[in-house]
Amino acid sequence: MRILIVEDERALCDAIARSLRNLAYSVDCCHDGQEALDLLSVEAFDLVVLDLNLPRIDGMTVLRELRKTDCETKVLILSARGEVSDKVAGLDAGANDYLTKPFHLDELAARIRSLTLRRFTQSDIVLTCGKLRFDTKARIASVDSEALSLTRKETGILEYLMLNQGRPVSQEELIEHVWDSSVNSFSNATRVHISSLRKKLRSALGYDPIRNRIGEGYVMEDGE
Repeated sequence: MRILIVEDERALCDAIARSLRNLAYSVDCCHDGQEALDLLSVEAFDLVVLDLNLPRIDGMTVLRELRKTDCETKVLILSARGEVSDKVAGLDAGANDYLTKPFHLDELAARIRSLTLRRFTQSDIVLTCGKLRFDTKARIASVDSEALSLTRKETGILEYLMLNQGRPVSQEELIEHVWDSSVNSFSNATRVHISSLRKKLRSALGYDPIRNRIGEGYVMEDGE
């Protein structure tokens, strides 16, 4: 995955770049807003780590200009501006995440991992697992063209498991990506919704495509 770091504090920029390269990311750096826009106009990046207080063109302007033509590249704002109003403005302008300075490099890496898990867009993608289909735009799951009656939470769980087919997904990861902060990892809510979803899938398919790997999590797999 390719990351662009836009940060005018060169020592900090170098530290972030070194840390991410150690995690096997491909990293490019620039130090002002105009240079960032120039790079973004000719190069493709999976994610941009964007400071707001930049020379020449500020980070918010960079973000707004990027979003005029590109709604898919992930943007993580990295800024000393920590007021709620600043965070709201950044997210409303199109940022996918907002991390305030000072921060720990491990937290930055974790947020980048979280953003890269959301690598699929919602436009005209139909996910499949055997006879099971999920239309991410219409938000409808079906088997042999028959729509399944799923709750919103069941739909969210199914989509996330289908996006990550073949890989164990822990309960904590499901909570992070499907639930809001009101649910914790000790809640029984996830098990209740997953149990209900599995019953519906078993009824429609004749088998349960969700496997429970003890100590690892839930895995979506094709086949009985």
